[in-house]
Amino acid sequence: MAQDPKRRRRTGWLIGSGVAVVVLAGGYAGAAALLGGQVPAGTEVHGIQIGGLSSDDAAARLEEELRPAAERPLELTAGGGSTTLEPARAGLGLDIPATLAGQTGFSLDPQVLWHRLTGGGAVDPVLTVDEDALRSALESAAAQLDREPEEGSITFEEARPVVVEPVPGSSVDVDAAVAAVSGSWFDTAAPLALPAGETQPLVPAASYATVLQDAAEPLVAGPVTVAAGDLTAELAPEVLADAASFGVDGTTITLELDNDALAGAVLEANPALASTAKAARIVLDGGSPAVVPSVPGRGIDTDGLAAKVLEAAGTAERTATVELKVTQPELTTAAAEKLGVKEIVTEFSTPYPTYDSVRTKNLVAGARRLNGVVVMPGETFSLQRALGPITTANGYFESGVVENGFSSTAVGGGLSQISTQMFNVGFLAGMDDVEHQPHSRWFDRYPAGREATLWEGMIDMKWRNNTDHAVMIQAWVGDSRVYTRLWGTKTWTVRTTTSDHYNLTDPTTTYNEAENCVPESGGQKGFTVAVTRERSSAAKTLPKETLTWTYRPWNKVVCGKKP
Repeated sequence: MAQDPKRRRRTGWLIGSGVAVVVLAGGYAGAAALLGGQVPAGTEVHGIQIGGLSSDDAAARLEEELRPAAERPLELTAGGGSTTLEPARAGLGLDIPATLAGQTGFSLDPQVLWHRLTGGGAVDPVLTVDEDALRSALESAAAQLDREPEEGSITFEEARPVVVEPVPGSSVDVDAAVAAVSGSWFDTAAPLALPAGETQPLVPAASYATVLQDAAEPLVAGPVTVAAGDLTAELAPEVLADAASFGVDGTTITLELDNDALAGAVLEANPALASTAKAARIVLDGGSPAVVPSVPGRGIDTDGLAAKVLEAAGTAERTATVELKVTQPELTTAAAEKLGVKEIVTEFSTPYPTYDSVRTKNLVAGARRLNGVVVMPGETFSLQRALGPITTANGYFESGVVENGFSSTAVGGGLSQISTQMFNVGFLAGMDDVEHQPHSRWFDRYPAGREATLWEGMIDMKWRNNTDHAVMIQAWVGDSRVYTRLWGTKTWTVRTTTSDHYNLTDPTTTYNEAENCVPESGGQKGFTVAVTRERSSAAKTLPKETLTWTYRPWNKVVCGKKP
């Protein structure tokens, strides 16, 4: 069948139009693909130009130039202090892919294409915040930045009250700091001030002003007189200030006075106010202990003295009235008798060289100072304290000693024998060995390993009375021997054993260039020895203890330089 020519022309036109549409559509898509392959011209992120770059190149540039800004440590300040914060550790980050999202990639959206065709602009970097991590980091920072308030103080300088004002502290508000850092952390060069609140001292400044005016200044406005009957004692402002201290109760400051210090100051100002009571004494009577009874007396009643003085300081008269009362001594007759100084606990003696009369004088002087000394339960006996000071003015003489392994002379030479005596009575009585040091060379008048030297200011001999009873020392010199005895109540059963001498060393010849050199012939070997002590009582057995000591040989000493 033949077709209508008009209809045939129309069909051809439609086919042509379809081709045109396809061509146009293909061009649009091609343009979209072209524009989507690069960041729009003129685009910048935080001042960094990325327009015209591919997505990968733009990301690389931001990694290189923008990432350091996101990783720079932040300086945080608060309360006058500062610290740093590492962004990555605090959950703060820069998301570069998210920042570039939409800047490239295929799109047929006319608006997107128009934007890419006409050029981009400033793009904000996409920042990430992990609030939990940030809060944790800021809590750690706050621990460094928080400043505790400084409490004030009030003291006396001589007789002048001085106040140091309290200073408020500061505390970081972590909740507000999380919000502040989240919004302003990126690329900040200046220190970031964290929100912080002021914390107040426990005691406000007003409390110091009150105690200064109402108590401290009146206390030292003049002397306070303490009166007991016809007797008086005056306490100067300096004395009152020395006895004063300040206590805090809540927000209130109170002025307090040391009752014992004031009592001592009163007695020093007027000794007639002191108690006339006499303490019981334990003495040697006819060679054995006896108790001299105590005697009651009369003296100032110091109970509540501090309160009375403080009250008097606030009056015009400034006089504190106290009573005189019957007083008892610190050690009564009954208490002295309960100390149990009644029997010989142990005794010990050693011979002394009779050819050195000066040395013997030192032994007599030392024994005299020890005779009658009472060591109370729990008290530590110190030989230096009992004998000292070891001076010629105190009755001692210069005699032979061993110094640095050589014979020499010194004031108090020979007192090491007294030290050996006291070490042994303590050791054999079961007392605790606190401090002792044997001689460097052995003198055969002493038991090896069970002797002690003495050097004032350097080497002491101490033992502790570990019994429930007092012990009294009896010491004397006679019949070419030094004797020492302890009186008390026997508590410990003591057993000692001494080893044979071992590790023997031969003497040699040594040279001494000292001006006061004493030549020696030498000859005695050196050795090591061990002494073991066992102690038991009705109540317990103590661990076995062993003392080991090595003595030097008695070398031949030649005065002068070695040839």
